[in-house]
Amino acid sequence: MDFGKQIKQMRVERKLTQEQMADRLGVSRQAVSNWENNKNLPDLELIIAISKLFSVSLDDLILGGNTMNNLTEKLIQDGSETRRAKINLISIAIGAILLCIGIACIFLKAVSVEYVDAQGILHENFFLIPIAFLCLFSSFITFVSIGIKTIIFKIKKIRSEK
Repeated sequence: MDFGKQIKQMRVERKLTQEQMADRLGVSRQAVSNWENNKNLPDLELIIAISKLFSVSLDDLILGGNTMNNLTEKLIQDGSETRRAKINLISIAIGAILLCIGIACIFLKAVSVEYVDAQGILHENFFLIPIAFLCLFSSFITFVSIGIKTIIFKIKKIRSEK
């Protein structure tokens, strides 16, 4: 049974109007109506409050029996979106660090002094340029890959909503 039918059934069994249920939960009557008509779903705090109001376990309320309902699917989707956002944040941080290292290497190369000592040996920080380009290229690839993955995710999400 889907979440909307489930809370409507529990509300009717306890002889509550949408208005009374809304007052007890601290939401509007329209919010309760939208939940019952599956137009939108309550957030986690309200799910806990609904569980307490109807004296049902969160398992029964969220899972709705043996089959997954739309609330369960929403919670799973929210969890995967949170996980994806954390991975993106970590990737962006790594890209930013690589970018800073690359810029620092270029700056160090620019301000360092190259000289030839008395024995004719050239002292130069030549290794800084390849390191700088490697770090800059890696940060560019990181940012581009995150952007592409985000665009693909949004396209898939738009297609699945249709």
